Amino acid sequence: MKYSESLDNLLQSILESLIDGVLVITDQHDLVYANTMARSIYAQLWHGASDPLPREIQRVYQSLIDSKERYPTQPVVLESEVVTPKTTFRIRAQWLALKIASRPCLLRLQDQNQSVQSLAIAEAQKWRLTPRETEVWLQRRSGSSRKAIAANLCIALDTVKKHLKNVHLKQQAVIDEEEWRSSQAS
Repeated sequence: MKYSESLDNLLQSILESLIDGVLVITDQHDLVYANTMARSIYAQLWHGASDPLPREIQRVYQSLIDSKERYPTQPVVLESEVVTPKTTFRIRAQWLALKIASRPCLLRLQDQNQSVQSLAIAEAQKWRLTPRETEVWLQRRSGSSRKAIAANLCIALDTVKKHLKNVHLKQQAVIDEEEWRSSQAS
């Protein structure tokens, strides 16, 4: 295997492992690359129009093209949010310096619900939450009220409050420990 092939394989593996969707398109709307998450989000946003890009992505991309004409020497990153009945997507767009196409654009597509869940899981591990506390924390991080969490998990409202209190105590314990360690290192 050549060095450039192994580098391409490594880059593709990295892009596939990202929680964000990654799209690379040209200024002619030609798709250069899309990782698995990008294809999934793209399918949720595409409304079967004749244009190959979903309206929301097309709008951000057109704004990026306009910004390049107005600010040709400045790096520009544009962001937009698309709210659907199931979730909210964040779209970030910027120009790339690639040899594969003229004016390729990188679009990062992020499913906000999935990002929040990943963050909540990481926090649960860091704070050493119990499985039930983790369930409660996942729902709380996703924006559910205490009452909704109780209904979703078929537990009493007081139980939800108790779990959330424990979560906050464990979170504070980790923060205190980190502060203590940093003060000892100084």
